[in-house]
Amino acid sequence: MNHLPIAPILLPLIAGSVLLLSTRWPATARHAFSLVAVVAQLAVAITLFVTVKDGPIRVYALGGWAPPFGIVLVVDRLAAALLVLTAIVACASLLYAVARDTETSAPRFHALFQFQLLGIQGAFLTGDLFNLFVFFEVLLIASYALLLHGLAADRVRAALHVVVLNLIGSALFLLGVALIYGVAGTLNFADLARVIPALTIADAPLARTGALLLLVVFALKSALLPLGFWLPRAYGAAAAAVAALFAVLTKVGVYAVLRVYPLAFGPQAGELANVAEPWLLPLALATLVFGALGVLAARSLRIAAGWIVLYSVGSLLVAVALFSADGYAAAIYYLVHSTLASAALFLVVDLVAADRTTAGDRLDAADATPHGALLGSFYFVSAVAVAGVPPLSGFVGKVLLLDAAGAHPAAALIWSSLLGAALVVIVAFSRAGSAVFWRTVPAPAGAPAPPRPSLAALAAPAAILGCVAALVIWGGSATAFAQATARDLANPAGYIEAVLGGDHAQPDDRRRLR
Repeated sequence: MNHLPIAPILLPLIAGSVLLLSTRWPATARHAFSLVAVVAQLAVAITLFVTVKDGPIRVYALGGWAPPFGIVLVVDRLAAALLVLTAIVACASLLYAVARDTETSAPRFHALFQFQLLGIQGAFLTGDLFNLFVFFEVLLIASYALLLHGLAADRVRAALHVVVLNLIGSALFLLGVALIYGVAGTLNFADLARVIPALTIADAPLARTGALLLLVVFALKSALLPLGFWLPRAYGAAAAAVAALFAVLTKVGVYAVLRVYPLAFGPQAGELANVAEPWLLPLALATLVFGALGVLAARSLRIAAGWIVLYSVGSLLVAVALFSADGYAAAIYYLVHSTLASAALFLVVDLVAADRTTAGDRLDAADATPHGALLGSFYFVSAVAVAGVPPLSGFVGKVLLLDAAGAHPAAALIWSSLLGAALVVIVAFSRAGSAVFWRTVPAPAGAPAPPRPSLAALAAPAAILGCVAALVIWGGSATAFAQATARDLANPAGYIEAVLGGDHAQPDDRRRLR
């Protein structure tokens, strides 16, 4: 058996465990070890991506136990792409943390960073609902500690809200999993796709309740309104490198919706067909609009960057809520773009704040930034990326989404919401850029000038923005990959066959095994 599919879980687990014992290491040794670990994870993710891009789905049965009775890891196009995306953001975020030498360079930070990657990458790879819950808890526990790192007052307040909400979400997750297992007798994604359509009318209400509870949990994890008001302040309070990695966290919730509902509760699910469809689109549109308005109302760059994550989640889930192959393709392309653009924005905002000695990231008149031309250029490119303005990949993602929504009964509402929200975001970032770089006052006499950002600190957002540009330069290949992945999601027979094969019990047989 090829053991490469489990490497994205084992590498951060081993690296994080070693780093927990490294408190007496020199800081440079911790930094080097952690960076090598994330680069190794990037190499593994790229290898898996190349393996499954045009080939069969890779299924890894832990302990040799055949599904649906054993634990399986599944590497398909979607999981592989998200592994690569996570590793790219992780490499850039960690490089920035090391280069800035802030409190994020403290000994425990690097272990927590690796455990965060363990939870994220495990969630993308798992093939069943219970282990999705397990990896959710791993990434959440690590995120609580990373958010609190430094113990600033605003971080403690933000973390309190995040912890309370997610503890409630975890309880609901377990309840939803229990209800589904009680009627289906399985939690394996592929097996659920075979069992759910065969449920009796008597069992369907409990399974529907479980599916809707899971939707509430995934909405909380992805910060869908009305469960997402915690996100802008929490992300704005986090250290920049942490916030950049957190740009991936909400996408884990979006991934869970993409993985579970087209597969187990899609058009073929009988009594439970399209159970999420009536709820997801209106909530996604509300999130999109409120996110854009939040960016406009923000009084600091960090809070604006937090609202832009909410705005991108709304756009993503609008595409998912179309529940069509074109919608999934738009969502996959825009997911990659929005994660990269949001992560870059958090790093750029931190550089700008450090360069403004009196006002920081607040949108107040202050002395001119000493490195305004350099950082202004970074800010301009980042703002263009997150706003979806041509020629960067955000515009391509918006076009794909608008095209996918053209045949939907609510097309007029979707188009007006998307275009109106995009205009608001453009105005908001134009106003913020003017306030930071043009509305200046004389600096206090004798005030020391901040140092020029290091090349490593600049390289981190530059690398991410380079990936955003690559989505345009190789746009044909990127959209073709997104469309192929979307076809797999819309027609899950290939996933089911890859996981269960031809030798598996029929649904009625498995129900008797309970």
